Amino acid sequence: MDTLSGLAVFVRAAEMRSFVTAGRALGISASAVGKSVAKLEQSLGVRLFHRTTRSITLTDEGAVFFERCRSALQEISDAQAQLSQATGAPRGRLRISMPTIGYRLVLPVIAEFRTRYPQVELDLDFSDRHVDVIEEGFDAVIRGGEPADSRLKARPLAPYRFVVCASPAYFARHGVPREANDLADHACLRFKYQSSGKVQDWLIDGEPAPAGAAAGAPFVLNNAEAVLAAAIEGVGIAYLPDFLVRQALAQGQLETVFDASPTLQGVFRALWPTNRHMPPRLRVFVDFLAERLGGDARITSAPPA
Repeated sequence: MDTLSGLAVFVRAAEMRSFVTAGRALGISASAVGKSVAKLEQSLGVRLFHRTTRSITLTDEGAVFFERCRSALQEISDAQAQLSQATGAPRGRLRISMPTIGYRLVLPVIAEFRTRYPQVELDLDFSDRHVDVIEEGFDAVIRGGEPADSRLKARPLAPYRFVVCASPAYFARHGVPREANDLADHACLRFKYQSSGKVQDWLIDGEPAPAGAAAGAPFVLNNAEAVLAAAIEGVGIAYLPDFLVRQALAQGQLETVFDASPTLQGVFRALWPTNRHMPPRLRVFVDFLAERLGGDARITSAPPA
């Protein structure tokens, strides 16, 4: 078991490219991770990582060993999943990635999930970068937009639509836009995708609306939570998903306009590898989120890229 534990530490360090981050995920110190990897290297007689003061990277030998170890550990995990399925309660670790704003959807129902499935360990990664669920060893990812990777199965979890909103103070100072073209005369808070650097279009009534900068230079942010905060502070008008602004609307911090106009809509989906056994712990997690967040029962494969 010591050898198996050492392999698990090595795989986690390789996935995260950091002893510190791997240690944090495993609940041990970075020093303990380094010692475990060093012990493994000594037993194998090869160096697995190139180390600098700031980063670690796999050696050629380490990269080959990593792929084999990750596959072997996945097989063991699948075998454990089959046993847990036979004996009843789902158990084991789930590693899930989702956008940063995903916590607004998922965290309100997590306490209920953990009460229902106390033996499932959740390792949730909140990141706006594009995560490769297969290459980075995640059990599943949660994403908005249409799935485009034919290696993945998809299950809808939560529909959403965008709303145009600003603070009451902003509208009091600058007036309320009555139609989409009026936005050209307003300070609009633009969201920029981290993965592509593209600035998001504001679709209203099926057409890109002018997003003005009446207060001066355009204000572009690459974090939706920052856009929300700026809107609440009265900096400008925002175009944000309804679930993200729900609390601010309820508390009177924001007001919406163009409520009768169609805007961009989407669905958050869970995606997982088609070539991997779906363990009971992942199945109950996906089923639970679909049930609680308003998804449906359809599981689909993404079209070939």
